[in-house]
Amino acid sequence: MVLARNDKIKLALLLGLWFLVFYPVVPEMVRDWAGHSDNNHGFLVPLIALYLIWQKKDELLSAEIDSSKWGAVVLVAGLAVFLLSFAGGVAFPARVAMVLSLFGLLWFCTGSAWGRILAFPVLFLLFMVPVPVSVIGLVSMPLQLMATKVSAKLIEHCSIPVYREGNMLFFVGTQLEVAEACSGVRSIMSLTMLGTIFAYMSQATWKRRVVMVLAAVPIAMTANIIRITGTGILAHFFGDKVARGFLHEFSGIIVFVFGLAVLGGLYKLLNRKKVA
Repeated sequence: MVLARNDKIKLALLLGLWFLVFYPVVPEMVRDWAGHSDNNHGFLVPLIALYLIWQKKDELLSAEIDSSKWGAVVLVAGLAVFLLSFAGGVAFPARVAMVLSLFGLLWFCTGSAWGRILAFPVLFLLFMVPVPVSVIGLVSMPLQLMATKVSAKLIEHCSIPVYREGNMLFFVGTQLEVAEACSGVRSIMSLTMLGTIFAYMSQATWKRRVVMVLAAVPIAMTANIIRITGTGILAHFFGDKVARGFLHEFSGIIVFVFGLAVLGGLYKLLNRKKVA
């Protein structure tokens, strides 16, 4: 069912008001996307969400349009959380509330049928909200140490003498630091986002979809360990220059492609038998 012209105007005005209310948190969030490599994927999330909505255009046109009181509840709750968070200077809940209130607004204005169709594309916008630095700091160090320890063991199996101390790898002629940027947090966030998209596109059961999302974490961690191990082996033969500049960035791209390929293979494996 197509929205009437007056309904389109009302919805456009409400969306405009929603944007004006939440605009104060947008510039700082965009700066976070641009200023930290772990958040660069935030630029892509709105575009992906729009594409997912466009894919559902035929379903939206045939779905019944109504209003939903539950949508109003979500909208009011989102606005309340935003006002409290914004007044208290807490960015993360305010940004989450922005996404939730958008979903509540659309659900309230278009009804349950549209709400079900729009739920994933709109809530997918939560991936554009940067994870708080405190949380990243909490998980990055254990990931650094774990990746360094496993990589040291793998390098030793290649008959290369290496000594590990914390997140440092010491070789005969050089040393290599596994920095916070190499903890794998970036890969985990990116591959989890892609795993969620794969799960959404999948025709498999919900259990298999959950497996697909959760598998993104060990895949990202494994890919990161492979990157550190490979860099360590190259550093042993060619010095620590391989861990800087173009080679470092290029290895990151290669490892991400590897993780994406494994995730794609898992997607095909879990969708071999379609479940009605």
